[in-house]
Amino acid sequence: MFDALKVKNECVEWIRDFFEKNGKGCNAVIGISGGKDSSIVAALCVEALGKDRVIGVLMPCGIQHDIDCAYQLVNHLGIKHYEINIQDAVNGVMNQLEGKLEISNQTRVNLSPRIRMSALYAVSQSLNGRVANTCNLSEDWVGYSTRYGDAAGDFSPLANITVTEAKQIGKLIGLPENLVDKVPIDGLCGKTDEDNLGFTYAELDIYIRTGRIDNEETKKRIDTLHERNLFKLQLMPSFKPSV
Repeated sequence: MFDALKVKNECVEWIRDFFEKNGKGCNAVIGISGGKDSSIVAALCVEALGKDRVIGVLMPCGIQHDIDCAYQLVNHLGIKHYEINIQDAVNGVMNQLEGKLEISNQTRVNLSPRIRMSALYAVSQSLNGRVANTCNLSEDWVGYSTRYGDAAGDFSPLANITVTEAKQIGKLIGLPENLVDKVPIDGLCGKTDEDNLGFTYAELDIYIRTGRIDNEETKKRIDTLHERNLFKLQLMPSFKPSV
């Protein structure tokens, strides 16, 4: 049985301990999408550090149809925030690539989160910060993140917490329900996370925690995605000379 209060309190203490050891007095810098994960991570950081040490960065690429949710979150928490539109940077890179090589669809999809992470680190380095990773266990399990994009960061409060569990924490700490229950969507390809994955987070979370799953084809797909994407969770391989 998941004890949301116990885990939330442990996570808050873990964040405090991280900053005590890895940046005493530094700020938590968080990319705010308006979805549940960035909302929950921001709220946990506010509880751990105080709102004056939490900075939200909103990063639309052109027009973001749900950016009002991101503003709702930063206003709800009362944290300092910046809006940095990354469209010019994305277009600049794409324009330089056009005509020089055949650009894959996956390249187009992943460029935005990688530029967002560059913007986050620019803010963080300028404001004495540490960048929060907002991925959760469910996403990481099947590789639903962009390497060196949203998969990057300096500390990760939700890396060992499933979507189902994170939502319980979000409701416990009093976040607006529309943010906690918002349908997960990456904002890049026009589909929901679950449309892209081919199964629901509820199915995935039960499988992660209990090993139970009804559909054998779904099990096979989850296992394949997990195995194929394990490299995203590991350090870059490095050659070690024998001398």
